[in-house]
Amino acid sequence: MSPERKNLLNIVILGFGFMFMFTAFQTCGNIEQTVLKSFNSTEFHGSGYTSMAIIYGVFSASNMIAPSVVTVIGPQLSMFFSGLLYSGYIAMFIYPYTWSFYTASVLVGIGAAVLWTAQGNVLTINSTDDTIGRNSGIFWALLQFSLFFGNLYIYCAWHGHVHITDKDRQTVFISLTVISLVGCFLFFLIRKPDPEPAPSEEAESLLQAESTESCSTASSARPGLWSQALDAFVKACKMFATKEMLLLSVSIAYTGLELTFYSGVYGTCIGAMTRFGQDAKSLIGISGICIGIGEILGGSVFGMLNKCSRFGRNPVVLLGLITHYVAFYLIFLNIASDAPIAPEEGTNLQAYITPSVGVALFCSFLLGLGDSCFNTQLLSIIGFTFRDNSAPAFAAFKFIQSIMAALAFFYSNYLLLHWQLLILVITGFMGSVTFFMAEWAAESSRRESDYDSI
Repeated sequence: MSPERKNLLNIVILGFGFMFMFTAFQTCGNIEQTVLKSFNSTEFHGSGYTSMAIIYGVFSASNMIAPSVVTVIGPQLSMFFSGLLYSGYIAMFIYPYTWSFYTASVLVGIGAAVLWTAQGNVLTINSTDDTIGRNSGIFWALLQFSLFFGNLYIYCAWHGHVHITDKDRQTVFISLTVISLVGCFLFFLIRKPDPEPAPSEEAESLLQAESTESCSTASSARPGLWSQALDAFVKACKMFATKEMLLLSVSIAYTGLELTFYSGVYGTCIGAMTRFGQDAKSLIGISGICIGIGEILGGSVFGMLNKCSRFGRNPVVLLGLITHYVAFYLIFLNIASDAPIAPEEGTNLQAYITPSVGVALFCSFLLGLGDSCFNTQLLSIIGFTFRDNSAPAFAAFKFIQSIMAALAFFYSNYLLLHWQLLILVITGFMGSVTFFMAEWAAESSRRESDYDSI
């Protein structure tokens, strides 16, 4: 098998592993607030929003040590052990207790940091400058199939249910735990990429003198595992101060805020709309499917097919912003303002138009499509700009994204819908502008590199 085909196969396996894991986890996040509201126990006092805030808060802090972990045990084992923590969090919902709920939230936050840092490293070492966009799209499209399959199961399992019983909950979460474990073991199928081609004889002769002089000192100076871990930690800290990461940080922050909205808040809003009828709870699953369709379509068109490569990444991000603005406006008109914080019985308030299930599901599709526009382009530009330091770069990416997601899950307990939408509108605009600036800087660097190589 040629090195290029081997690298492509690794990306596909990586995508399938994440697809299985996040079929379980994203479905869990989408329904957990609704499930916990229906949980029949006087001893349990947990909040799904609070749990997700803890996850993303710990996730954010743990990104500072994640590159060191990946450096010491390698990306493959890092993803496997992190996946086990995800599976443990999902399994906790079978028989939830307040202490186990929040303990599992902390552990999965640590695992998430290591998992996504390792994922970025695997994506980068299996890509070139020419294939990073395509590979980002393939990975993203496969990952987002998780929204389709998991939420289709939720719709079929909960169709016509006004209240989620203990048996309903246990059946769903046993199934999700098994699915998550399948994804963990798929990571062992990823093969180590072939090394770079050996230098030519002419190049070897030019380097012979330098290599001879440094040979004796190299062996004594070769760093151990802990030195490598410390070096990875220092690089991760320095990464935040780079011009490129500062520019990208605003758009990364926006993806964290809208991740919270589409993966948790919006599903809860739909489930709380009693004006949608008795099937409002099962509509959470259909909403997740529509989000997944939008994510898959965006990942395929703008990543795997790489249609916009000649125009750069900016048009894709602009399309994502416009798509999200349309979705936010329609949600503002269609969903009651108190839906995010309504009790299990739901809300009887009406928004500015007669509530429409079709409009609600169309907005779900738009949320997924816009999210894929932002994330595929962020994966691509970070993989291109920080190729030599991919693990610290992706750790910084996930640090910023996760801390904003934690903040959003925290304020989702208190803010009405229109205030949450206003925050997204402002942050999305600022994030798009700074992304455009980062893309222009990346293209300028590429042109200079091409000129120097002539």
